Amino acid sequence: MTHDHDLVLRPTAAQTEAALNPPGGRHGGDLVVETLASLGATTVFGLPGQHALGVFDALRRSDLRYIGLRVENNAGFAADAYGRITGEAAPLLLSTGPGALTSLAALQEARAASAPVLAISSQVPTAGLGGGRRGYLHELPDQAASFRGVVKSVHTVRAQSQIPSAIAEAWTSALTVPHGPVWVEIPQDVLSAPTSIPVVTGGDTFPEELPPRPELTAVAADLLSRAERPAIIAGGGVVRADASKKLRQLAERLQAPVVQTFGGKGAFPWTHPLSLQSWLEDRHTTDFLEDADVLLVVGSGLGELSSNYHTFTPRGRLVQIEADLGKLESNHPALGIHADARLALQALLETVGERTDPAAPERVRAVLDKVRERIASQELTLEQDVLAAVRKALPSGAPSFWDMTILTYWAWSAFDAKAPNTMHSAQGAGGLGYGFPTALGAAAADPTHPVLAVSGDGGALYSVAELATARQYDLNVTWLIVDDGGYGILREYMTDAFGQPTATELTRPDYVALAASFGVPGVRTSPETLEADLAKALGTPGPSVVVLPAVLRMFAPTHLGSRPG
Repeated sequence: MTHDHDLVLRPTAAQTEAALNPPGGRHGGDLVVETLASLGATTVFGLPGQHALGVFDALRRSDLRYIGLRVENNAGFAADAYGRITGEAAPLLLSTGPGALTSLAALQEARAASAPVLAISSQVPTAGLGGGRRGYLHELPDQAASFRGVVKSVHTVRAQSQIPSAIAEAWTSALTVPHGPVWVEIPQDVLSAPTSIPVVTGGDTFPEELPPRPELTAVAADLLSRAERPAIIAGGGVVRADASKKLRQLAERLQAPVVQTFGGKGAFPWTHPLSLQSWLEDRHTTDFLEDADVLLVVGSGLGELSSNYHTFTPRGRLVQIEADLGKLESNHPALGIHADARLALQALLETVGERTDPAAPERVRAVLDKVRERIASQELTLEQDVLAAVRKALPSGAPSFWDMTILTYWAWSAFDAKAPNTMHSAQGAGGLGYGFPTALGAAAADPTHPVLAVSGDGGALYSVAELATARQYDLNVTWLIVDDGGYGILREYMTDAFGQPTATELTRPDYVALAASFGVPGVRTSPETLEADLAKALGTPGPSVVVLPAVLRMFAPTHLGSRPG
């Protein structure tokens, strides 16, 4: 008797001949690039380094496109964006020790945002593995230990025969929900030694699906069908699962108002009658969500930003759908459903009853009116005008990547992303330097749209070297730099907390002149001319810089003990 799992594909005569007579001149690095190509990779990011030269030499013999950045952390950010835009695992090639460690902040952001990045690093020669302290260049007692708390999985190779399987296993891990970065490290001597192993051709991998448990979705459907005041919080898991249409169908069937988290921008139509938009840092929204008798949270762990800094205390029943098991019920007791958002929403659509609630849109409008009144009372016209100008200048299908700067904090709450998977920010881990290098990765992933990067002058100084990358590869990225002379948001935080800021003021370059020195056109704009200047830059192929000298202010928080009237 033959079972399905006993069946194997027999090689053709040509495949057998090729396997028995592999081409000469190959080494361990060729096994790396051949495996990546067999898995479907077309583009890799990274920086060369002495221990990793075997991989980079092998790139010459492959059809993989290489995008080389100037700093490893920026290369990690670019790979992060490529993974988010394409949904594929984005290869990131790094060298041992300092090069590897420089990528940690980018990998932390990828982990927090569930972006599939396949980091492949060299290691010291095999004899130095295990913490023997042999004094090799770049040696660490345990390089992998630096990454175990950051990435999803770590894979250490010790022999050339392990390379294809280790990379395939890591690729599967990166693309199994929740997506995330993974780490593969290969010793220098393994990469550089000649190999007689056949060319890698078989690369099919099958990331595991994460369906919901049917008994749990049955209970959730019953709760939602019988709810009097249901509401939905849509997180980044909805966007990553490509489940926005299913979310809309469910919300309309339940007549449930929907608020998007900052990581879930675009998960629900901004102007829909049931859309509470993204005003999570507002007590009016928080009160509305607390009043729901059944609150469905999809693809969010209800962390600090999504819970109005942990001031959100639901009074009704909470149903939480989350692919990351560690986030399930981590902040609030709930009917926890460990599942991919798309599969769980489909299960609810198949079982939930239809509700009628003609007053729901009116209740949504009432909340948004209160939010608008609160913001209008703070005389923040400049900030709202600047954000509106950005939205008008940016084509609706074009992606945008936002660094940690005051304009981004406004965009989290007030920017209409227009479509899912188009607005991304560093709100997962919260590090500086994210905006420009991620935009470069997105432009490499999809050259059919212009890409917008938004940074403050503090965050821009992390990434100025990548102007060379933008020019070298002629990537279609417009970089908006809001220059306020320092770390603007930290200036506000310190002033509010201590009466005056310290260490927040910066000497910075003339960004237009700096861009010109890289061969990148730049323009200095004003709030009045921003829309036209930004639209012109976005409409011109290739990289460009738009500098807006402006001091923006944040709207007043509502999580510090005062409730609005």
